[in-house]
Amino acid sequence: ARVVLPAVSRAHMIVCRVLGPVEITVDGAPAPPELLWRKHLALLLYLACSPRRARTREHLTGLLWPEKDESAARHSLNEALRVLRRAAGDDAIHVAADQVHLSEESVRLDADDLERHIGKGAWADAAAIVAGEFLEGFAVPGSEEFESWLAAERREWRERSVTALLGWSTLLLRQGSAVEALAAGRRAGGLDPHSDLAAQAVIGALAVRGDSGAAMAHYEGFVDTLARELNAAPAAATRALAERIRLNRGPRPADPASPDVERRRAPLVGRSGELGHLLTLWERVRGGLGATAILLEGEAGTGKTRLLEEFATRARLAGGAVALVRAVEGDLDDPGSGIVGLARGGLLLAPGLPAAPAPALSAFSAILPEWAQRFPAAPDPLPVTQALSGVLGALLEEGPVLLAVDDAQWIDRASLLGLMAAVRDAAAQPLCLILSALPHPPRPELDEVRHRIGGDVPGAVVSLGPLGGAALRELAAWALPGYDPIALERVCRRVASDSAGLALLAVELLSAVAHGLDLREGSVAWPSPMHTLTQSLPGELPDAVVAAFRIGYRRLSRDGQQVLAAAAVLDDRTTEALLARATGLEAAPTQAALDELEWQRWLESDGRGYGFVARLARRVIALDMVTPGQRARIRERAGAPPEIA
Repeated sequence: ARVVLPAVSRAHMIVCRVLGPVEITVDGAPAPPELLWRKHLALLLYLACSPRRARTREHLTGLLWPEKDESAARHSLNEALRVLRRAAGDDAIHVAADQVHLSEESVRLDADDLERHIGKGAWADAAAIVAGEFLEGFAVPGSEEFESWLAAERREWRERSVTALLGWSTLLLRQGSAVEALAAGRRAGGLDPHSDLAAQAVIGALAVRGDSGAAMAHYEGFVDTLARELNAAPAAATRALAERIRLNRGPRPADPASPDVERRRAPLVGRSGELGHLLTLWERVRGGLGATAILLEGEAGTGKTRLLEEFATRARLAGGAVALVRAVEGDLDDPGSGIVGLARGGLLLAPGLPAAPAPALSAFSAILPEWAQRFPAAPDPLPVTQALSGVLGALLEEGPVLLAVDDAQWIDRASLLGLMAAVRDAAAQPLCLILSALPHPPRPELDEVRHRIGGDVPGAVVSLGPLGGAALRELAAWALPGYDPIALERVCRRVASDSAGLALLAVELLSAVAHGLDLREGSVAWPSPMHTLTQSLPGELPDAVVAAFRIGYRRLSRDGQQVLAAAAVLDDRTTEALLARATGLEAAPTQAALDELEWQRWLESDGRGYGFVARLARRVIALDMVTPGQRARIRERAGAPPEIA
């Protein structure tokens, strides 16, 4: 006789995407249409989100079929449960003692995955799940109780989604990916336009990108939204962040909508580990673990200045008082010039300064007009190297302080010794000193600093090398978004050869390729063996590099070209007034040109004036883009002595 076994219902896995427009799959395939009927779907999702995934029959019928009498409502519930069993398997639904229970193994929600990722700090995975509001666009008309539940769930998951996006934004910003961090912050703000944390993420990312004008515009829009919709104001932390940005507003592009303005503002690639290390050291300082010194080393073109700027910006946005000076070769023979540069480069704006001892304040007032406007000069001022400790003592009572010196190979000996003494004297206070320097020429004082850091002076020596292949490919993908993978790889190989992996030259070459430079011709190994970039200048640059600088120069506005040429001909550090004289431009066009040149990273500024971001760029412009007659006229208008042939 034939034995007939009872049919076995195979279990199925229902996967529900609920963070955004609802999507349901069963074993990876589209869900059957009857499961997607509004109340069947509502029952499934409600049970999946309920505590222990269980509810009473009475609760469910009152929730979803309030318009029906008890018998009809129970019939509708039974029909809905039949549909759920057919989709998920008989074992997915258990009914006992008037309780309806949905098994954990039968239904998976992306919301549960989100919670797990947040708990582990897996911010990239968490952010990838967020696609919109909880059950976006879904409703059950006529069921007020269900709609109330839905509104509460949306508030809860909106908050969790914003947490995920802001965690991802923070991590991206820490890695140097400001553009991606901005996108994540904007997504968070889209979910909750009233979130102070989301507004802070957007404002901070814009400031890190260098667009403080856009950051302030976003803040002002946020203020208007809160006032109009909630009759409220931003939180104190948001207001403080906006004020810090307002006090340190940088340049803006002339036309923010133009893609060309971004071509020379490359993302910070290949330096996420170094930036993370610097930020960890800064967080230790802010956390009260004592003073720290950092030496940032690398050959010319490796991106020390860019990394230093990123670090200083993060410290400023986190509430630190930041003073920055860029040393020039002439500072070597000017004792105390580095400390005076810091006084002009941010110390005057630091909170707590009026509490400094009068002799310390008067030391700077005696030589700096901007200090004299606030603090009277004393008859016998202290030397600035001694005055620095008194000033820092007052500032450190208010909060953390970052002192940054770029091109520290040129800083004068007295200033360098004074800065290291300040770190020693403030051993238990929140002071951070960072020096970026070339390894050449040799400086015994810097060798001593290198030896002491990590020994009797807490801190770290961070070395930058050339960019690797992965970083160059990331740069190329950013600069040449229309290129296919094969073309990108071809360009990367040539850029790697012509730039020697130096970030400065790689960005310049890729920007020029985006504007038409042809790199198909062969190249030679460069720099020559046993030579650094600095040692190879000025006569051994590949033709493609020189051509790239020429293309970048010619794409500037006419005023921008004039100001850049004047800056190349004049001293290492020059002022806006001197550049206006040298070019014959009025104040407004001179300032607009300087904004353009800062935005496109040709020039940088500190309290003493403007200088080239890259000395290499200055040499190319001065030698290739300015005729001898133009050089003479520029120097004559500026009142500089004629050059000696």
